[in-house]
Amino acid sequence: MRGVVDEADVKSGKVQVIAPVGFMEHAIAENVYTGTAMIHRAYFQYGLLLPRSPFGHVDQSIGKNTAAGLVGLIEPTRYIEQDIEELTIDGVRMVFQNTPGTEAPAEMNTYFPDWKAFWAAENICGTIHNIYTLRGALVRNALEWSKKISEALYLFGQEAEVMFATHSWPRWGNDRIQEVMRTQRDTYAHLHNEVLHQANQGVTINEIHNVYKLPESLQQRWAAHSYHGSEEHNSRAVINRYLGYWDANPATLIPLSPHESAPLYVEMMGGAEKILAKGKALYDQGKYREAMEILNKLAYAEPQNQAAKDLLAGVFEQIGYQKESPSVRNSFLAAAYELRNGFPSGVTAKTVTPDMVRAMPTELLLDFIAIRVDSRKAAGINFTINLITPDNGEKFTAGMSSSTLTNIKGFLAKNPDLTLTINRSDLELIMAGLSTFPDLIGAGRVKLEGNPAVFEQLRSLLVEFTPDFEIMPGTHPAKAATSHQKDAFEQPQPADTSGG
Repeated sequence: MRGVVDEADVKSGKVQVIAPVGFMEHAIAENVYTGTAMIHRAYFQYGLLLPRSPFGHVDQSIGKNTAAGLVGLIEPTRYIEQDIEELTIDGVRMVFQNTPGTEAPAEMNTYFPDWKAFWAAENICGTIHNIYTLRGALVRNALEWSKKISEALYLFGQEAEVMFATHSWPRWGNDRIQEVMRTQRDTYAHLHNEVLHQANQGVTINEIHNVYKLPESLQQRWAAHSYHGSEEHNSRAVINRYLGYWDANPATLIPLSPHESAPLYVEMMGGAEKILAKGKALYDQGKYREAMEILNKLAYAEPQNQAAKDLLAGVFEQIGYQKESPSVRNSFLAAAYELRNGFPSGVTAKTVTPDMVRAMPTELLLDFIAIRVDSRKAAGINFTINLITPDNGEKFTAGMSSSTLTNIKGFLAKNPDLTLTINRSDLELIMAGLSTFPDLIGAGRVKLEGNPAVFEQLRSLLVEFTPDFEIMPGTHPAKAATSHQKDAFEQPQPADTSGG
């Protein structure tokens, strides 16, 4: 963002930053609570760590790769709150269409009537997008997505002469624009309606991806193809949104973990050698998904069996090479890479940027600290802390009980074990790793009233999340020493979910 606007111009009112209602809350919250887990999953979906080659990373769906550098964020100066809202900025007329619940929880299209130019945000691309994005996010609403495209078609599509988008190339001429809009509208609607049609006839979340197909009329249109999302995982997402992850078979309701079930399968199949031989035969016959079914069991049962992992990696690669969706292709190839080589060393999340830290509400920080608490260590521990940030007038009460840390904004406990007073601006320094509580306490910029041991007790309960956890069996990396000793309250990097 800072590449195109000077924050001083925003603060002076010279430049407006316009966003849909709810933008800041959704832009930050979704990426913090599960941000660390999302980072590793993003390595799979986007192939971030794959070698650049015809056999590795060649594309990232709606962009060639993630840009390096720091993430910038300047808080919007004007929010679009109505369904349809018109503004004139510097002589330019703009009609905004709020589209919540489509590609993102907060999203909007914009029409420039004087130029007959329609900006479709991330809602209308040259591909089918993700109803469920593989890095992890809330499942999106395919029906609402379709309806908002249909609304845009009637509001702006009848006269637009150029349509452009955040993640796609321009479309010229009204006939072409309407064709693409109808294609995208019909594809999301068909995905929604046909999947639920099948679900109401008993097809489950574990079967729908092998059943659902777009009609041939849509298969013939480029904008309905799976260049980002895919029919397979999007169809499962629709069922998940309405019926959840369970297929209603009690055997799958509380299943064994893969590490527990796999040894049983391997034993019953006659051991590793027989599975490898059968897996190789299936591989040679091009029956890659069948080979995957049995080799995955062997890899979980014997995570140090490199021959099994190498053969499974080869299966993953062949499946990945055949996929139209780079998100699916990258996921298979990245898993194959880790099976062969282990988790790539030296990979960490980007440093937290001051912009992201400033945008994070204090309440969100406290909620995430609660997620980081090791509840097993917290057994039997009870305390209450009041937090006051004088420079922005906020106050909170946080309490530890029943191995759970909770907080409430706008209230202070009458008899807390500890009251912590710190300016929000100083708290941001700690969150960004630019200072620590001990340093600021020593400088007199943090005031502690009550029992300071409670504060140290809370610090001792916090777990630092890192994205190098094992997803594929037998790939866990050796923990390398780090030169940067994190303060317990330093905020981990939020995941980047833009465009997912």
